[in-house]
Amino acid sequence: MPSPFPRLTVSCLTLLSIPFSFANTVELDGQVVTARGYDSDSFTTPQAITVVKPDATDHGVVGELFRGQAGLALQNDGAWGQNPVIRGLSKESIVIMVDGFRVNSAQPQGAIASFASLGLLERAEVVKGPSSVVHGSGAMGGVVNMLTPEAQFSEQFKLGGRFATSYSTVDKATTGAGLVTLSDTNTALLVGVAANNVHDYKSPDGRVKRTGYNSDSYLLKFKQRLAEDVVFRVNLQRHNDEDVWFPGSARTGGKPGGAGLPPPLGTVTIHSPNQHRELLSVGLDLPVLNGNLSTDVYRQEMYREIRAYAERLQRDYMHNQVRFVTHGLRSQWNGAITDNHWLSVGVDAWKMEGKPKRYISNNAPFFNKFVRNDPFKGGEIKSIGVFVQDEFSIGSSLVTLGARYDRVSGDAKQKGESQTTGLSRSDNNLSWNVGVVQPLTETLNLYGNLGQAYRAPDMRERFEGSARGDGYFHFGNPQLKPERSLTAELGLKGRNGEQSFQVATFYTQIDDFIAGRVTNQVHPQNRLPMKRTENLDKVIIYGVEGDFNYPVADFMFDAGFTWLRGKNKQDNEPLYQMPAPEMRLGIGQPTDIGLSWHAGLRLVAKQDRIAKRFSNGSENKTAGFVTADAQLGYGFGQVAGLSALRVDARLSNIADKTYHEHLTEGLSGYEIKAPGRSLTLAISGSF
Repeated sequence: MPSPFPRLTVSCLTLLSIPFSFANTVELDGQVVTARGYDSDSFTTPQAITVVKPDATDHGVVGELFRGQAGLALQNDGAWGQNPVIRGLSKESIVIMVDGFRVNSAQPQGAIASFASLGLLERAEVVKGPSSVVHGSGAMGGVVNMLTPEAQFSEQFKLGGRFATSYSTVDKATTGAGLVTLSDTNTALLVGVAANNVHDYKSPDGRVKRTGYNSDSYLLKFKQRLAEDVVFRVNLQRHNDEDVWFPGSARTGGKPGGAGLPPPLGTVTIHSPNQHRELLSVGLDLPVLNGNLSTDVYRQEMYREIRAYAERLQRDYMHNQVRFVTHGLRSQWNGAITDNHWLSVGVDAWKMEGKPKRYISNNAPFFNKFVRNDPFKGGEIKSIGVFVQDEFSIGSSLVTLGARYDRVSGDAKQKGESQTTGLSRSDNNLSWNVGVVQPLTETLNLYGNLGQAYRAPDMRERFEGSARGDGYFHFGNPQLKPERSLTAELGLKGRNGEQSFQVATFYTQIDDFIAGRVTNQVHPQNRLPMKRTENLDKVIIYGVEGDFNYPVADFMFDAGFTWLRGKNKQDNEPLYQMPAPEMRLGIGQPTDIGLSWHAGLRLVAKQDRIAKRFSNGSENKTAGFVTADAQLGYGFGQVAGLSALRVDARLSNIADKTYHEHLTEGLSGYEIKAPGRSLTLAISGSF
């Protein structure tokens, strides 16, 4: 049963029949599934939404897609560790998903979004602003949903697929990906494989050590039609990474930033020899009460081996094995109540278990006696929520009302080295949103949204009692209160053929903001300075952003900008780690067949609004920079038995500019530099 709201029909099967699109295609409107939990038109959604599609010259990790996009930034540590930041809120305050399943983890080092392959990605949907009504805890800043292609039925037997391979000069990276689909009227199967071999990349100042890695990823999707409109679904995924290093974690004992590290160790760097993400989900779609009921049960595992490598010892002095397993169920019914009234009702429940194992050697000067020292034992977080979202029209206005009730509980067998009592806490959370879309013309919509969201603390914030690679002893707090945010957003969306734009301004207030605060105290046993996880009184973030696509004759102009401010009200200073203002400008001629090209500039302002009291002087100012990129491609259409074939070349950082993003991890003034000039060559096609 279709929604009463206008939509554009997009066939995933059609997407599989063409090669990887030219350039990072940014869609400002069209069909999305993340905003409302079902396939709907973003033009009639009262939130800013960006959809980014990769092309064959994209290699590495998913985070690269978000660089330079309006309202988005990256928190990065090397080539692998790149987490998206939405409107100044990082991984803890946004929900990151793969195919609609949240990637639950609690890790101080590394990027959650990097546990997925660009080669198997169809698109990434980013919904900005409060989204807890549909997605629960953590969706204060928004949602990033990394979507792989769907297996689709066909009227007759069909065999198809796509492939891509690339090579880049800056990191001597080779990548490859392929998808194969088989389908008929009742059965659909999709199988995908991708692999990356990435070496240390080169900045204008020279090769940046320990930025390479290897990865491989596997995907299997299966659909079986059991009866008319009754479909059984299976989704299997596994992503593996090897030899991942986090160069921004490097600290030297006895020097600034290396507090608590024994000087005989020299420089200590965190790395992961092996890590993986596994997902198994089964689902059922069936017609119920003039609507559709979609239910999924799933198991997802995040596993990492974490090591601390001591340069002087030429070996690891700390071993860590971290495993987070989530079992979940999500069921949502969508149906038409009247011709202009659409209702969604759902239940969302999951349980995450964490079992970190850590062995550390502190017997100086040999550092060869490993002692078990877990940050916590038997941690678990349980969440169950019910939600309802009502969409209807009043005259020409489209109104969305939503509410959700969640109960989130956390507990552990032991916190730190000894605490076994006072670890349990449960919280009841109410989220809501009110959104209105007012058409001004057939091609222009004004929208407003007011919503409340929340974030329950994660396991490390609750239960950790251990030293980290930043030189501090982190002291968790099992009685932390959830963060609560209230966001107001006002925006315009326009679309007319290939012309589209969206502009939004927003104001967010977060109460009981969770953060690790330097206490100026020293741990009595190991003499490390301490960071205690606390609820701050209040923080505010406000800003304006915009995206534009505008055709002129045969050319397509694109632009985007972001400006935001954050303030820590408790310390009366700028909020820690706020992205700098930036702008994107581009021009090109996109086409599937024949010659296509694109050239663009990214202009990033300096960031001199930094936290001093809260960060204890660890955040430094960053200079502004400008980078230029260009891409050239040719689509051959049908050739050599293929339905499509194309070759592409991308030249990145043309001027070989030396810079680093403001949110780059590392000691103040010693952050790793971004990659220098690079040429990427790619071949892609479909059959």
